[in-house]
Amino acid sequence: MKLIRACLTTNLLNFKGRASRKEYWLLVLAFYVLILFIASFHEAFLGTRIALSILFLLTFTALISTTVRRLHDINKSGWLFLLRFIPFIGEIIFLILMCKKGTQGPNKYGFPSTIQ
Repeated sequence: MKLIRACLTTNLLNFKGRASRKEYWLLVLAFYVLILFIASFHEAFLGTRIALSILFLLTFTALISTTVRRLHDINKSGWLFLLRFIPFIGEIIFLILMCKKGTQGPNKYGFPSTIQ
């Protein structure tokens, strides 16, 4: 919870620094579970999408910034995020990059994430 809280508050618009694999994958899991849960709740009981749209934008921004910081952790440019827009092969390459172990010690993007 500490990782997810940090991503959604202090690191919401932070594109500098590094994010560990754990931080990234926990946020991805929380993002999809939260969005799916709230989407189904709103559709079933309230019939509205305004709150869902706001939540989606906030969490999607956190997901993008954490993805950029995750790329920094493996000593890659955040611009590699654009690989996701290449159909099929881009997603495969992107998934491989997100699963790579981060560089030990400092790299050109800073020190490893200290959030545990």
